[in-house]
Amino acid sequence: MIAFVSGPVAALAPDSAVVEVGGIGIAVQCTPNTLSTLRTGRETKLATSLVVREDSLTLYGFADDDERQTFELLQTASGVGPRLAQAMLAVHSPDALRRAVSTGDEKALTAVPGIGKKGAQKLLLELKDRLGEPLGTGGPAIGTAVTTGWRDQLHAALIGLGYATREADEAVSAVAPQAAAAEGAPQVGQLLKAALQTLNRAR
Repeated sequence: MIAFVSGPVAALAPDSAVVEVGGIGIAVQCTPNTLSTLRTGRETKLATSLVVREDSLTLYGFADDDERQTFELLQTASGVGPRLAQAMLAVHSPDALRRAVSTGDEKALTAVPGIGKKGAQKLLLELKDRLGEPLGTGGPAIGTAVTTGWRDQLHAALIGLGYATREADEAVSAVAPQAAAAEGAPQVGQLLKAALQTLNRAR
């Protein structure tokens, strides 16, 4: 079990990062929120979860242990694999997911691509006693302000979640006013939530 990776960021892609550990580049799948905190050449430490399949070994990376534990707990629900668990964490912070499950917030779960109304109801039942109570007082999903390239990051995140290029283009345009109105640099995590809401309304 690889509990974490630590070292300089060697490369960044829309859905992953390469961290150099002891002269070896380790590819780590990450959410847009986590990727937005990384910079090429800078040191980082990511909590990780190794997913073993017959034909692959995939390492998923997280900003902290809470995100990793939530990722692993989500997969204890039937029908939730690593990609869907990661999509849930791309849309909601761990505490937001705990709050949604503890309050039975079906709408929050259907905001995640790949989760319909029936799937959300099933997840609420299965996860109710597994995720626990929210730890904090609420607030938006985690995300460090990104000074440049929020459009590219948001577009890549939407494509990674399974949306068509045209849908991603329209969603990015739809949240552009919100990004422009933000104090300081826009936060990709918050923009992703807003973009997903516009896409859900369009369906």
